[in-house]
Amino acid sequence: MAQVRLRRIGRMLWPRQLKRWLPRSLFGRSLLIIVLPIALMQAAVTWAFFDAHWETVTDRLADSLAGDVADLTQSYMTDPGAAHFVRLQQQAERYMDLSLALQPGKALPTERRRAFFAAQVDRPLRRALAERLERPFWFDTTRYPAYVDIRVQLPDGVLRVLAPRDRAVAAQAGAFVMWLAGATLLLSAVAVLFIRNQVRAIERLAAAAEAFGRGVDVPNFRPHGATEVRQAASAFIAMKSRIQRYIDQRTALLASVSHDLRTPLTRLKLELALARPSDRIRAMGRDVAEMEHMIDEYLAFARGEAGENAEAAALRPLLVEICDGARRAGAEVELDADPALTAVVRPNAVKRAMANLVMNAAAHGGRLKVRAAAIAGGRVEITVDDDGPGIPPERYEDAFRPFQRLDEARNQNAKGVGLGLAIARDVARGHGGDVILAQSPLGGLRATVTLPG
Repeated sequence: MAQVRLRRIGRMLWPRQLKRWLPRSLFGRSLLIIVLPIALMQAAVTWAFFDAHWETVTDRLADSLAGDVADLTQSYMTDPGAAHFVRLQQQAERYMDLSLALQPGKALPTERRRAFFAAQVDRPLRRALAERLERPFWFDTTRYPAYVDIRVQLPDGVLRVLAPRDRAVAAQAGAFVMWLAGATLLLSAVAVLFIRNQVRAIERLAAAAEAFGRGVDVPNFRPHGATEVRQAASAFIAMKSRIQRYIDQRTALLASVSHDLRTPLTRLKLELALARPSDRIRAMGRDVAEMEHMIDEYLAFARGEAGENAEAAALRPLLVEICDGARRAGAEVELDADPALTAVVRPNAVKRAMANLVMNAAAHGGRLKVRAAAIAGGRVEITVDDDGPGIPPERYEDAFRPFQRLDEARNQNAKGVGLGLAIARDVARGHGGDVILAQSPLGGLRATVTLPG
């Protein structure tokens, strides 16, 4: 019960909607694990700096500036003469670093431009001026990058004060934020570099495993990366050697069995050929021919793709040869294939698989259509359509089982032992593709083969 509750709590804390936005690759997740804490730490430091230091310094600077403006305003209103104002200008520029100007007959502006960080810049200055001044005022912190414009309404006009920006705002705050941002970018770049090197080793291992699964040899593959990745790569190399050794042993065994079985079959065929013709002899000859065909199918199914390397091959010449064989068997065949269409395959294995599909269609239908074309993802699709009786959709997967014959759906007298579709799918999947069945537009069965481009 406790485990069930923990799982429910975990689902509540980790909703499915959030998982959709997370990266799926190891590189993205590793980068997120390293960069996100750094970014959060920098954000926390920045927030603490602004909350505890920058805001306090800005408040004190605003109070000091507001006090000087209030003192100059009160001093001028005490003696609004021209000579006194000139002395105030000189004192403000020499001792307060302020520029003072009088605008007779003017009124305060009605529009106000807000700073980007209004809460951190405008609010402290507005509060300080409101506390120190008894006259209406207006200020702008955005018009001049290096100055703050402050104006105070007087009975005869406007007193304008230009103060350096560093007198109202802590000028080092921007540099501090830039340093934090630069440090975050630098640390992220270092993390990306190291994570990418580690992920590349895993990608090489995955590519080598995929290539081996498609029968492509990768002789230059060596373990790379971290210790755990090297261990996985070494285990893959050992597994590859064991599988290759098993394939070689099976191939040698099959070659021996093929030779041992064909020798007595050849003697039987020779004795039957020399015997006096009769119905019994002809029946025995048919039995021997059927036995030879069965042995060929068994060996083709068991042999699979051993001993053949994948290479870039043009598919149209291969399909033309297969279709010519179907025409000689009496079928009407239409071929549609681009002469420039190529795929990285084991030619003999693919030829065997396509011959099984085409000849199977020719055995059960009089009209065939074979089409080969490139599809999305850089893959190749080959379809074989016939106008035969077809197969019920619920029996499609049964048709791929070895030694399975769907006699009620197809011709019961068809030659074979039920290995054609099994061999075709085995070859296609060995290349990283597949074979699927569907209803054909011609009325019979459609076999669709996908292969890597």
